[in-house]
Amino acid sequence: MKNTKHYFIIAILLLLVSCGLKPIESDYQFIDLEIETIKLDDLGNGKILIHNGANVFHKIDETSSLNIWINDRPAGQLKASEYVIIKLNEGSNTVRLLHKDVVNMRSEHHITINDSTKIIMVKPTITSNKLEVTNEFPRNWHKFSYKSSQ
Repeated sequence: MKNTKHYFIIAILLLLVSCGLKPIESDYQFIDLEIETIKLDDLGNGKILIHNGANVFHKIDETSSLNIWINDRPAGQLKASEYVIIKLNEGSNTVRLLHKDVVNMRSEHHITINDSTKIIMVKPTITSNKLEVTNEFPRNWHKFSYKSSQ
């Protein structure tokens, strides 16, 4: 009975550790704006805020980190409740997302950037990843933090 309990604990720990995703460095230059001063009017015309809207289920088991590529260039990794502001060219763009939840969950999204595109939400889901142009700040915006370029 004791051995079974130990094996169960080890299996749970291995499962949690296996969900770590190695971060990638960004080829994009991030635009620095303070969270307290960001207004919707500051965005648009190619200046896009991207945030990770992972929910509590992905935060618990550390599967909320997303590696992002835009037009085959690495844009870095966003953890839950992190955001970046980057400059993107107008027109059609391909965004690839990757998160690790025991296995690698990859998805590809096609978006069109125009002068009114301002905010994009990305998040892991149970079976893949989601990308949505919301053009609005999330409800809990005060809990988000800026991901500085490294």
